[in-house]
Amino acid sequence: MSIDRQSYKKSQKKKKKWRRIWFWILTPILLLLVGAGVYAGTLYHKAESVMNKSYKPIDRDSARAKPLTIDKTSILFIGVDDSEKRKKNGPGRSDALMLATFNKTEKSVKLLSIPRDSYVHIPEKNIYTKINHAHAYGGVKLTLETVEELLDIPVDYYVKMNFNAFIDVVDALDGITVDVPYTFSEQDSKDHPKAITLEKGVQTLNGEQALALARTRKKDSDIQRGQRQQQILKAIMTKAASVKSLANYADVMNAVGKNMETDLTFDQMKSFLGYLQAGNSLNIETLSLAGSDSYIDGIYYYQLDQAKLAETKQILQNQLQLTNNNTTSTTN
Repeated sequence: MSIDRQSYKKSQKKKKKWRRIWFWILTPILLLLVGAGVYAGTLYHKAESVMNKSYKPIDRDSARAKPLTIDKTSILFIGVDDSEKRKKNGPGRSDALMLATFNKTEKSVKLLSIPRDSYVHIPEKNIYTKINHAHAYGGVKLTLETVEELLDIPVDYYVKMNFNAFIDVVDALDGITVDVPYTFSEQDSKDHPKAITLEKGVQTLNGEQALALARTRKKDSDIQRGQRQQQILKAIMTKAASVKSLANYADVMNAVGKNMETDLTFDQMKSFLGYLQAGNSLNIETLSLAGSDSYIDGIYYYQLDQAKLAETKQILQNQLQLTNNNTTSTTN
């Protein structure tokens, strides 16, 4: 590791309070759970009420007509710290970005982690900076436009969540089983230092422990952290597919409803049921954006490898079965 990189990591520790790494990539499975739960009659009206409260459509130019069901669909999951203190200063930066593309026919899901320090073009502002600044400049709308331009695909929907949802949902599932790559201590969701200690190895984690694993950057990089988050998503999907308790469904719905905003309707959420029924037959592929450390005017950025970025764009376009006529028209 370079001296510059070590210095950068040390400086970030001082900003942990304001730059928490939440794990937001669990949301697809939450929607799957809602889709399944509504068919247990006693939960239908509860689910509809909870999800309707989360419905926050955004007025924006659509890159294509939005599909009515979850078929060949893309969803951007945005993680933010929306504490009361942060809210007083207006929209903050996004702490995590994950793009999920779904192909129902092929029963496939591709999950792309987008490093928050990625050096990209921000449309409307017409500047190059870190991708997580897009949310501070223009909220969800500008974040969606920035990701569309970066990847040259339409983003059909968004889901924005805070860290409370992550903790509550993992607990509602009675924990998840993951392989912790190394022993470490991490602060908890209330910023108590070294409140969570995890030992290396396969184990069942509760919500606070899973959040610590998702957010820590003690011994690896942003890319490896993204890979850990993807591993956790798979663990959640596996556990969710096996959950049968109505109480678990109700707890999950409450957790989502309190901590989520989305432009997916209740009916669209229910369409995820087919994915849940696929269970272990789902083909889940995790992707990452290759790049390297860079400093511009003394500020750290993650410079994306343009050749690898082009390959990723093609993978996502193939997944969504896009043609040259219905991809986004913007370029960097």
